Amino acid sequence: MKIFAFAGSNSSTSINKELVKFVLKSFPNEEINLIDLSDYLMPVFSVDLEKNGFPEEAHRFLKNIEDSDVIICSLAENNRSYSAAFKNIFDWASRINVKVFQDKPMFLMTTSPGGYGGGNVMAEASKFFPQFGADIKETFSLPKFYENFDLENGIVEPELLNTINSKIENFKSQL
Repeated sequence: MKIFAFAGSNSSTSINKELVKFVLKSFPNEEINLIDLSDYLMPVFSVDLEKNGFPEEAHRFLKNIEDSDVIICSLAENNRSYSAAFKNIFDWASRINVKVFQDKPMFLMTTSPGGYGGGNVMAEASKFFPQFGADIKETFSLPKFYENFDLENGIVEPELLNTINSKIENFKSQL
């Protein structure tokens, strides 16, 4: 199985990328393509720029999805929505293929330093991603990242650890 994984952030210290890497440890025998959104920088989408064609990075993002069997991602929440870095990639990619996620099974996650755990962006993505070809099989929000996550050990709060492990197993069972 080929897994395409990313954090919806271009921060070099992305807590969402740490969450993705933690979950990917549960797939030790799978082929993993974990990307960094910083490698997909392109102009801010506009219909004027679109007239000149699409950035290679947008095509590359879609090709990663095409070449995968499943998607595992964790979205950063900036001002109660997607990060600008992710939204820009998504905007460009959706103009090439409105089914950006190409009907691939998805494990959708969020985390944040606050107690809501990225709940606003989770609600937004859960509602809209299926309209763009995401087959969301499982979701997970990790609140209070810095209290509940250790960079060496992952999720340290027992109830949250049990919850994510259960969700990972449920996700696997649906593949």
